[in-house]
Amino acid sequence: MLQPKKTKYRKVQKGRMKGNSERGHQLSNGMFGIKSLDSKFITARQIEAARIAATRHMKREGQLWIKIFPDKPITKKPLEVRMGKGKGSVEYWAAVVRPGRLIFEVGGVPIEVAKEALRLAAQKLPVQTKFIVARDYQA
Repeated sequence: MLQPKKTKYRKVQKGRMKGNSERGHQLSNGMFGIKSLDSKFITARQIEAARIAATRHMKREGQLWIKIFPDKPITKKPLEVRMGKGKGSVEYWAAVVRPGRLIFEVGGVPIEVAKEALRLAAQKLPVQTKFIVARDYQA
């Protein structure tokens, strides 16, 4: 019996992003967060840019949790290559984000600081987001 060739990663098809997020839609660590309103692929570079923008505004106070992980390899063939000859090489890694999915959570800072930090982070992302506050938060 033939064994499949072992590779570093599983070749993944892009798939469809229908419906709302089934998991990761409630605050679990921090008091504040941003929630996605669209469905998109968010690249590892975009996540990192948003993280840097938020932590810079918070002046490294409090804590920031990234609730998504780029685990989907997006492949691309080189320019001017004919059809066939297999799947292209990995171009970048992306996280699948659907509506309702929490992207970042923040804790340990006042609401004004958290709101501005997450606003700056949301500007770096390709999805529309919504600022949310935990139910048990007392001002």
